[in-house]
Amino acid sequence: QVRLQESGPGLVKPSQTLSLSCAVSGGSITTTNYAWGWIRQPPGKGLEYLGVITYMGDTYLNPSLRSRTSIARDNADNTVSLQMNNLKPEDTAVYYCAAAILGSYAYWGQGTQVTVTS
Repeated sequence: QVRLQESGPGLVKPSQTLSLSCAVSGGSITTTNYAWGWIRQPPGKGLEYLGVITYMGDTYLNPSLRSRTSIARDNADNTVSLQMNNLKPEDTAVYYCAAAILGSYAYWGQGTQVTVTS
């Protein structure tokens, strides 16, 4: 079974850059038909999909956040990363890493809280 574990700073100041990592176990991030996504949930709101990176390394980002967001992978470490620049208080959320198989999310990490505050 695929397992995902997010890690990163819990507190970030406004205008700083957020870097999150997702360690994947139980499967390779290059497995055919898999994609690895980042999703967040602000307090009291629904899920917001930030973007994905496919097993081939192609990335697809939420258009509303594309200018501030990037997703990358490290095949050797079997990790997927999220970077978001110029953070704002409204970026405060629980950030999840998830694995999609043929477009449907099948596995989720437990999530990591990110709070943007000065």
